Amino acid sequence: MSKMKYAVIGHPIGHTMSPFIHKRLFDLAGIDAEYTALDIAPDALATEYERTLKHLDGYNITIPHKQNIIPLLDLLDDKAKMYGSVNTVANTDGKAKGYTTDPDGFIKAIEAAGIELDGRIMILGCGGVARTMAYEIALRNKPFEFAVRRESVGKAGLLCLDITRKIPDAQVSFGLIDQIIGTVDVLINATPVGMYPNVDEQPIHNCAIGRCGAVYDAIYNPYETALVKRAKANGAKAEGGMSMLVYQAVAAHKIWDGSEYDKNDIEQLCKDAAQAMINK
Repeated sequence: MSKMKYAVIGHPIGHTMSPFIHKRLFDLAGIDAEYTALDIAPDALATEYERTLKHLDGYNITIPHKQNIIPLLDLLDDKAKMYGSVNTVANTDGKAKGYTTDPDGFIKAIEAAGIELDGRIMILGCGGVARTMAYEIALRNKPFEFAVRRESVGKAGLLCLDITRKIPDAQVSFGLIDQIIGTVDVLINATPVGMYPNVDEQPIHNCAIGRCGAVYDAIYNPYETALVKRAKANGAKAEGGMSMLVYQAVAAHKIWDGSEYDKNDIEQLCKDAAQAMINK
């Protein structure tokens, strides 16, 4: 039996942690598979789809191809249709089916951190990551709010309208990130503020962090952002985004080969991936 072949595609792709994470997951599952990173420019996607991607057993997708890959695929999972985004493809029996595992990664990471999506939930930012998180919270019938910069108010309003159009019972609102008042039970950072190399930056002021019961930061580089460190110093539950990155990869393997993983193995993988990231 020939070795299974998988990859991650994006542009640029040099920073990706996907090969490290997926190779470990294949090893844990006892599956002999090859996993590589392919740098594919936007204007080369259609050509490389025919030349390379169709001949893989599966692949992951990152920026800028998550939407542009959709017209090339044969089938779409229901959740990928709802999000209009694909980050995982399985090639089975000559058919390419697209999925999005980002939502599963978010929910599993939150659960693993022991954070309950309850009470006052606030998402910082309104970009692609925030959108994924928002839909998953809305699907669980939890009220939540976006906190955004003044220049993003229009975008936040459109996102709220889109969410309520697709999920009519959604309870969502938005406000300004520099005007957060009161206690926040669950704060979720979906902005890039605090990402390497700007590791000393925080998306909100210390006084606002001090009123947060739990914090989840989607940033995974650094492993612990200034926001996470400050929240932990305040005694709050806090977790960085490496777990979300790993759990969305776990969800991809569930699609590809049905693999299940021990929670302790995944926790160790998160730590090892963080160290590998430092060493890159």
